[in-house]
Amino acid sequence: PVTERSTAVDVQFQPLTPDRWRDFETLFGPSGAYGGCWCMWPRLRRKEFDRNSGKQNRQAMKEAVDSGEEPGLLAYSGGEPVGWVALAPRERYAHLEHSRSLKRVDDQPVWSIVCFVVDKRARGQGMMAKLLSAAIQYARERGARIVEGYPAEPQGKLSGYAGYTGIVSTFRKAGFVDVARRSERQPIMRYYSGGSSQA
Repeated sequence: PVTERSTAVDVQFQPLTPDRWRDFETLFGPSGAYGGCWCMWPRLRRKEFDRNSGKQNRQAMKEAVDSGEEPGLLAYSGGEPVGWVALAPRERYAHLEHSRSLKRVDDQPVWSIVCFVVDKRARGQGMMAKLLSAAIQYARERGARIVEGYPAEPQGKLSGYAGYTGIVSTFRKAGFVDVARRSERQPIMRYYSGGSSQA
């Protein structure tokens, strides 16, 4: 008999390493996902990002990966890359470190989850929640006690790349709690590995 499992998408997660660079390029497409971003937006200060072209962003990300950094996780379904989540210790993200609305809440060491990309074919299947769960596990395996996110609170239906920082409801379901809200539509949320009692 056909089981429910046949309808569920079997997804594997792998860190982005030099041997998976082509999969990253495939997922991001010729325009580098969000208008030539190549997931460099959170890693740079705004002025620096505005000066860069998509080609420069792609090169900068490739150099980071080639240097041994694992800037995020790729999701695979049927051997094809279908999703991406960017995460790292917060200090890697110049954009966050210099942001008014997303400035540090305290001096605790945190890992930040900053970006999601989901392939059109994999949307509407809970892929963001799966990526978020994999990211939490990856950060915890590397010693993170607090994982931070900056999801959006969308008004109405999302389309295209809207909600690339994540969606508040998805983060709440994963166990994140609000710790600061300096902007109406983008709280700072945290996941505590020992539970949310510290919030």
